[in-house]
Amino acid sequence: MDVSRRQFLSIGPAGALGGSALGFDLTESIRVKQRLRIGGSTVSHSLCPYCAVGCSLIAHTRKTAGGKTELLQIEGDPDSPVNEGTLCPKGATSLQLAVSRRRVPHPLYRAPGATGWKQVSWEFALDRLARNIKASRDATFVTQDADGNVVNRCEGIAFAGGAAFSSEEGYLATKLMRGLGLVHLEQQARV
Repeated sequence: MDVSRRQFLSIGPAGALGGSALGFDLTESIRVKQRLRIGGSTVSHSLCPYCAVGCSLIAHTRKTAGGKTELLQIEGDPDSPVNEGTLCPKGATSLQLAVSRRRVPHPLYRAPGATGWKQVSWEFALDRLARNIKASRDATFVTQDADGNVVNRCEGIAFAGGAAFSSEEGYLATKLMRGLGLVHLEQQARV
């Protein structure tokens, strides 16, 4: 018979003896189930996206009447040997990464001299980004240093990787940036 940690704690001294060490009869209270906000939800296991530590998360979801999946709660996984149910401040706010009303769901663009932002398509945003990178690279590309050595580098663009990068994503991003000739690379993997 396999007993999980949670099951063991629920049938601990109070469940086995029908009482508590203080002499209260807890038999009735153990049978009472509170209706929680996450009651009846689907439990999914995941990893925190913020750094390379690999803290385990438990996500509670529920299907809405319209068929959409609604994220109800994210908490640390107490069965994880990495974080034992605890989360750092970044991990504790991971629910807001998905459901924040302040999150921008589409690209915004503010033209030179404009006072406000306007919604644009992804095609426009990516094309504009590519054109700006090309223009900056062309304007700041150095083929030789002061001593005449061939260096072929771009000094006008810097790259900062995110802490949510996996090792593979960081490797690919670094290869892409080195391919463009960038020398100023930073990886933000600190909490």
